[in-house]
Amino acid sequence: MQHMDKTKQIVVFLLAAVALLALPLVVAQFGQGWVRIMALALLYVMLALGLNIVVGYAGLLDLGYVAFYAVGAYLYALVASPHLMENFESIRAAYPDGMHFPIWAVVPIAAAVAAVCGMLLGAPTLKLRGDYLAIVTLGFGEIIRVFMNNLEHPVNITNGPRGISQIDPISIGGVSFGKPLELFGHSFPSVTLYYYLFLTLVIFTVIICHRIETSRIGRAWMAVREDEIAAKAMGLNTRNLKLLAFGMGATFGGVSGSMFAAFQGFISPESFTLAESIIIVAMVVLGGIGHIPGVILGAVMLAALPEVLRYVAGDIQAMTGGRLDAAILRQLLIALAMIAIMLLRPRGLWPAPEHGKAAPVAK
Repeated sequence: MQHMDKTKQIVVFLLAAVALLALPLVVAQFGQGWVRIMALALLYVMLALGLNIVVGYAGLLDLGYVAFYAVGAYLYALVASPHLMENFESIRAAYPDGMHFPIWAVVPIAAAVAAVCGMLLGAPTLKLRGDYLAIVTLGFGEIIRVFMNNLEHPVNITNGPRGISQIDPISIGGVSFGKPLELFGHSFPSVTLYYYLFLTLVIFTVIICHRIETSRIGRAWMAVREDEIAAKAMGLNTRNLKLLAFGMGATFGGVSGSMFAAFQGFISPESFTLAESIIIVAMVVLGGIGHIPGVILGAVMLAALPEVLRYVAGDIQAMTGGRLDAAILRQLLIALAMIAIMLLRPRGLWPAPEHGKAAPVAK
């Protein structure tokens, strides 16, 4: 029986892998815009899985998670664009051909810097829980955004609200993701290459999160989440565990940010607002806190829903003679959909299985 279950799981995984590999090729028939939406959805899956470590496993409500996303994005933008060369003579002299740092060198740095920022955020909030923790983390996220908005005087580092442009696309093994790839007589557009890269990163993220969930650290985080006093009484170092959760979750945010910067080719502080943080938290809550498949479902739904509703909102706007703005209406429809789901499924669309409950008595 166990052997059959394992075989069934392998077959399901293989079918899912084939479907995910073929999906952009099928969707591309309806336009590259849909492939782009799928690629962005995969980025949101990475962000949601990273936040799930903090919110889902450790039970720490973080409303400033977008700050780590911004750190990773700006770090890649600074070392893979002409911005620093145009503003600093010393850098121009050191890199006469331009700063074109490879992605394999930038991603570990972005992950490390984001992790340090995560622990710096976590250090002053160790004794806070619930609403108070949410307010402090929200403030941290806004501080980072304000910094990015204003770090252009007296020294221009972030270019302020104008953002940073001309960011290099990702290049792996001599293959640039900024132009189509000819392979086996088939042309793969740039957005499709990014889709496959993000899919690979999501798979690695899922594997890491699953290993963490079933590890001693994962179980310790869940103990802190359920009852911090009892966890302390059992000898767990709750301070270090919380800092580790903030640092580990921020790592995925930093990596996602660097991918976002390369994918977009342009970033500005407007991409990292409080609304973005709330959407990422909503993905975790909507899907099912602490449950990897649920978080993935929530991220895909909330990333794709605005684009699907774009067409519905446009029709409703036309019906009302333009009196209802499509953008506002789309946000209203998203909010109504989330409220309906939370009322019908308060534990999320795909919640974690409940352990420790007695099985129902057979009649």
